[in-house]
Amino acid sequence: MKKTVSILIALGAVTGLAWLVWFKPAAHEEDEKKPDTEVAVHVGKITRSTLRGYVTAYGVVEPEPPGERPAAGARLAPSVTGVVTAVKCAEGQHVEKGAVLFQLDSRAAEVAADRAHKAAEFAETNFARQKKLMQVEGTSQKTLLEAEQVLAAARNDLAAAQTQLTLLQVQAPFAGTIMRVNAKPGEAVDLTAILAELVDLERLVVSANVPSAEVAALKPGQPAEVIADKAAAPVSASVTSISPQVDAKTGTALVRVALPANSTLRPGQFVTLRIVSEEHKDRLAVPVESLVKDAEGTPVITLVQGDKAAQKAVKAGLCDGELVEVEGEGLSEGMTVVTTGAYGLPKETKVRVLGGETGKNAHHE
Repeated sequence: MKKTVSILIALGAVTGLAWLVWFKPAAHEEDEKKPDTEVAVHVGKITRSTLRGYVTAYGVVEPEPPGERPAAGARLAPSVTGVVTAVKCAEGQHVEKGAVLFQLDSRAAEVAADRAHKAAEFAETNFARQKKLMQVEGTSQKTLLEAEQVLAAARNDLAAAQTQLTLLQVQAPFAGTIMRVNAKPGEAVDLTAILAELVDLERLVVSANVPSAEVAALKPGQPAEVIADKAAAPVSASVTSISPQVDAKTGTALVRVALPANSTLRPGQFVTLRIVSEEHKDRLAVPVESLVKDAEGTPVITLVQGDKAAQKAVKAGLCDGELVEVEGEGLSEGMTVVTTGAYGLPKETKVRVLGGETGKNAHHE
């Protein structure tokens, strides 16, 4: 009897399970539908801009080297040996061309010049006397010629004495600023002594070593920016020369850019140099953070329409600051793109825009 009851109970359980499986009520379609995923993002705009490619290097401000014009810097040395008796300049002082900066002991030269001056005066007087006598036949032609030769020699001696006096003065070869004074009164100097350094601060250049792979994109006349301090505005400049030779040790070539006359830069300053190597005008551009790569490695941007966002494959071009050039079918100025949050988005998704636009165009025209 008990065995029969157990069998009946087991049959009932199996029957109930079968009923649940075969006669389970259909779930409502609304219950099975998954809720849409909404991603919070920031957005920006596709803009039409001028973008530039740059060659960046680091250089030093220097005086303009000799070329079509004389050098803008000079290390002043004496023309003769002697003792400095006067220093007539100071560091930071602006001097004009020809100004006397140093005086060497000239006492012996002054005595010689005075003697030569008197000898020349006597020779001139004698020659004039002989000429008058010749008119009345009071002297011979030979005596007149001898007086003329003595006068010529006396004039040459006077010129030499005056030149010697001039050589004992060190003068400014051009107008400029005294950068350094190395001599003091009483010091003995020779031809190798550097008494002072003079620079024309209106003619400065930046000399930089540029990798050979980037030199091919450069040519004289290209505009450049010189940045000495991040807090200061860049100084506009232009390329003046590119060395045809590459340094075998560093793989770089020397490039110089000319600074404007009113720049506040000074010799010896270490600066960053950005040369405009190419320029793309009137191109579509997006904020750099909006350009990402999909799972296949293709550059894409995500366009936003309403609360929907869809990826769009593009061809990337120049990157200039906060902008990058893009090309793609159907793109136009003013379209909205995802900026912050673009990385990792599905190809199509629902989005919620946060705040205002980001990635403003610094070069928008």
